[in-house]
Amino acid sequence: MLTVEEALSRLLERAQPLAGVEHVPTLDAGGRVLAAPLVSSIAVPPLANSQMDGYAVRCADVPAAGTRLRVSQRIAAGQIGQPLEAGTAARIFTGAPIPPGADAVVMQEAAAADGDWVTIHEVPKPGQWIRRPGLDIEAGSTVIEAGVRLRAPEVGLAASIGLASLPVKPRLRVAVFFTGDELVMPGEPLPPGRIYNSNRFMLRAALHELGCEAIDLGIVPDSLPATRAAFVRASQAADLIVNDLIDVRPVMKIRGGLDVVVQTANQFAQRGDCVLLSPACASFDMFRNFEERGEAFRAAVAALARGNG
Repeated sequence: MLTVEEALSRLLERAQPLAGVEHVPTLDAGGRVLAAPLVSSIAVPPLANSQMDGYAVRCADVPAAGTRLRVSQRIAAGQIGQPLEAGTAARIFTGAPIPPGADAVVMQEAAAADGDWVTIHEVPKPGQWIRRPGLDIEAGSTVIEAGVRLRAPEVGLAASIGLASLPVKPRLRVAVFFTGDELVMPGEPLPPGRIYNSNRFMLRAALHELGCEAIDLGIVPDSLPATRAAFVRASQAADLIVNDLIDVRPVMKIRGGLDVVVQTANQFAQRGDCVLLSPACASFDMFRNFEERGEAFRAAVAALARGNG
C-alpha cells in the first residue's frame, strides 16, 4: 500500500501546466495563478519622497540646532514642489516628492512652526527621512514570478506598478460527485439509516479556497453503471476528478496502485489530461480525517492548478 506521501509524489510528477492564458482585471485576480512573470516598467517610488510630515531643508542651511528658516512653500502628497530657495524650508507631508535642492527632511516633532517661519531643533543628516526612487521596486525588476497564486499582497503589488490586468492560468476545472444511496442533502428529512452529505460541502469549500472551478455532479446512486457514467461525464468536463470512492478499481475494471489508476482513468475518459483524486473520508471522524489528509489533498490540487511537478 502506498503512503499518502508516496501517492502525492507520484501524482505531482504528472502535474502539467494548464493550456492557455487568460487576462483578467487586477481587481478580480485574487486566487488566480499567474501565467507569466510580472516585470515593473516603473520605479516605486518614482521620485524621492518624504517618509515623514515635516520640513524639507538643505543640510548646509541648518548648521546648528535652533536654526530659524523661512517656510517658502507647502508640498502635499501628489504635488510637485518648486526648487528650494537657499536659506528656506519647505513644509512637506508624507509621500510628497522632495523639492529640487533639498537633501533632508526634519520631522515636525523636531521643529517649531511660527507663522511663515520654522525653528529646526536638530542638525539633519543628508538623506534623512527621504525615500529614494526605486527603494521598493527598481524599474525593470521582476516583482512576481510565474506560477504564484495571487493573494491580497500580490494583487496590491501588481496594482502598485500600474497593471490594470494580469495574465493568469485558466482555473483548474474539478469535477466532484458523491456516491451512496444513504446520502441526503442538508435541509431534507433524514430517514432512518441515512446520513447528510457533508463531504459535498467540505470538498466544495476546499476547492473554492484553492481557486478552482467546481463542477458538481451531485449524488450518484450505488450502482456500477451509474458510477461509470459519472466518471465519463466528469472526465469530459474537467481537468481533475475528486470523488468519495474508497476503491475505484471496480469502476475502472483494473487492479494495481496509483500508477495504474491514473493511467487507466485517462484511457477510460478518452483524454490524456484528466487526473483522479479520491480523498474519501465518510466516517464520523471525517473532519479529523480531512484535517490529517487535507494538506496532501490541498497540495495536490494546488500543484495541478499551478502546473508544478
